[in-house]
Amino acid sequence: MFEENITKISSHKNEWKTDKMKVPVVFHIGEKLMPGIETMKQLESVAGNSCIFHHIAAMADVHSKPGRKNATGTTIASEKYILPQLNDSDPACGMRLVALDLDDTTITTEQINRIFQEATKTIPTKKYVGTVLPFRVILDICRLGIQPLIDHLGIKTKNETQNSIDRGNFFTEAPTRRGIMNIIPPLFLFFAQFRAGIIGAAGNHFLDLMKVTDIVDPAVAEKFQLRKGQYVLMVHCGSGILGQYTMYMFTAKKREHFSTAILMNIGRFFWFTPYKKTIASIAEKIRASDFGKKEPLITFEGDGEDGTLYMSARNACSNFAHANRATITHNFIQTAEKIIGRPIESDLIYDMPHILVSEEEHYGKSTWVHRNGTSRAYGPSRMSTHPIFKDTGEPAFIPTSMSTEAYLCVGQDDNDSSFYSCNHGAGKSAETSETTVPETKEALREKLATRGVTLYNGRSSKVIEQDSSHYKRAEDVIESVTANNIVKPVAKLQPIAVIMY
Repeated sequence: MFEENITKISSHKNEWKTDKMKVPVVFHIGEKLMPGIETMKQLESVAGNSCIFHHIAAMADVHSKPGRKNATGTTIASEKYILPQLNDSDPACGMRLVALDLDDTTITTEQINRIFQEATKTIPTKKYVGTVLPFRVILDICRLGIQPLIDHLGIKTKNETQNSIDRGNFFTEAPTRRGIMNIIPPLFLFFAQFRAGIIGAAGNHFLDLMKVTDIVDPAVAEKFQLRKGQYVLMVHCGSGILGQYTMYMFTAKKREHFSTAILMNIGRFFWFTPYKKTIASIAEKIRASDFGKKEPLITFEGDGEDGTLYMSARNACSNFAHANRATITHNFIQTAEKIIGRPIESDLIYDMPHILVSEEEHYGKSTWVHRNGTSRAYGPSRMSTHPIFKDTGEPAFIPTSMSTEAYLCVGQDDNDSSFYSCNHGAGKSAETSETTVPETKEALREKLATRGVTLYNGRSSKVIEQDSSHYKRAEDVIESVTANNIVKPVAKLQPIAVIMY
């Protein structure tokens, strides 16, 4: 029903606009990756809002999610407004890639199995208590970024600050500890003391040990000190309870559990914040929208009190998301070192969120950019202050499924139409993409074994939905991002061992 409104720009780019839309959607994909009708309806609805700037960029993994206002795999900008409904509620959910000084000459398959059996205990997916951190460290992470965690845990991974977005701290001016408790209820910060180092049970959050199977761009790979046969660690997770609960204060999303509603109300009652009027105004917007069911989108003024408070809370939780991934990395390496009986050198290639709101310049305008399931992928010219990325472009990761290859890529210049964004994965396919579709966890494990991949934990009944047959083909996705000059592949990575709930 939408085909007549689609204009083909190239074999891998299409523009779409109906009479209900204020701005077009630019699909950075070919015809075979176009989404289903539910996603198209969702995009049409969002594009009907007059506060959207220029166009909506839809990437190769664009797809709708139940209960969400906006499709995953989109980048949307607004000149004046922050639009909280455009993003999932987990601030700075994202991925990190860590190079390890391991290959088949220094670690055996049996050792990897022992490491991952133990790691399911030290790196939980669904658990009430993870790595316990002092309350002051939680406050300092929220206001100062990754460095307080490095100091407290003695993290030895190289380039933790240099190779995290914004040097591991989303604040340009650090708030005080009291300032953090003014923007986040102290009860939520109390919970956060016990919640670091947990992958989480949401969606396809994971820890993967991967092997570099192919170097596509030797010059860039050398700058990252990556070689064929080397093992790398990829971690995908977010800010956990701290981010989820805090964003409930700002997003039109109903509490998913009765216990959550109780804790939210307790947190509010004992929250002695000077921003009560602004918070009450935000709550009224949420109620007036009937928890997001009504149009148009809820808006916060980018330079207003509501927008400033939202971004401050978001920045603090985003700092914790980075710290969570760093804690998981630290705990995995310590676990592995005990098994193999020697130190392991690790080097952070990059830590990048794919749920991100940031102020950026595009098409000659200062805009608020909302990336929902897309990673920022600046080319070299926009990374001029980074010692490595100024030559390579910003790293971007495209995992495809738990058993098919992932790609390490770098952003390219002259990529305005995507707002310098890259899809954060292959994305769910509208139809199954393979003939073998496991219907049980046992069948899934057997299929993974034929590809040399072992799944650890895997307790969720929905883990079978993460099988490769439910995802778009890696070849099609990589073809689309390279044809549109979004990113350039650097290395191909093959999953070996996976922890997922």
